[in-house]
Amino acid sequence: MFIYRCDITLQEATFFSSREIGSLYGTEPLIGNYALAYAFGYAQSRYHNDGGITYKEDLGRLNEAGLYITPASFVDSPRFLLRTFNAQTDAYWSAYGAGVVVGRTEFGWSERRGQHWYTLEPNGTQRRHNPTNRPQEGRIRMLAAENWACAYVLSTSEIVIPRYIRLGKFMSKARVESRRLAHDTLDIGEQVITHLLNPADLSSDSQMSIFDLVNVPPVPLVRNARVTGRLLKLEDGVFLPAAMHFGVEHLP
Repeated sequence: MFIYRCDITLQEATFFSSREIGSLYGTEPLIGNYALAYAFGYAQSRYHNDGGITYKEDLGRLNEAGLYITPASFVDSPRFLLRTFNAQTDAYWSAYGAGVVVGRTEFGWSERRGQHWYTLEPNGTQRRHNPTNRPQEGRIRMLAAENWACAYVLSTSEIVIPRYIRLGKFMSKARVESRRLAHDTLDIGEQVITHLLNPADLSSDSQMSIFDLVNVPPVPLVRNARVTGRLLKLEDGVFLPAAMHFGVEHLP
């Protein structure tokens, strides 16, 4: 078993829509392991996507390859930035509709009739703007640059850890410093694991009794979990459950 500690330092403000409260879109101080699997380049998303979710196929391939990455826990107190946004266009004239933002095109003005807006098309017809599930204005809370987090990569074979990755909705840059750690496999009964874990990824030999739940999409995470079962004691003093894998078999 090869285990690598990866220290991830944010080079730019980083945003995940972890929690939405009214018009506030907040980033929790963590990075999920699904996001890291794609960011590290181990899981490959499709170039064309019709809106389907492909976690089961993409992460299932990592299970077959014997590769796993934990969620990333931020070290020290994380720092945040608060920014406002709106979906206003750069056109000379624009207006907010019900779930849409409309503006003037080269063919003419947009026109409101009842609850809907219409825009003139090149062929002379009028196209109705259908509402979309996108925020038009609000505030976003992002993780500031220079925050740093720690994740662990576990592999049955030696692998390459990338030096730089992209994270979040805005593909923000982050630096990765990695080193291989020695480890021991122990069976010492119950142990409190402070590092973030994905509970769906634990093996059947690992049992959790008490934990702090962090309810974030797409999978809730836990910290300060009391875990019973075979454990990995890493060179840096961190304990992790043994035999973790992406629990994609639980996904629909």
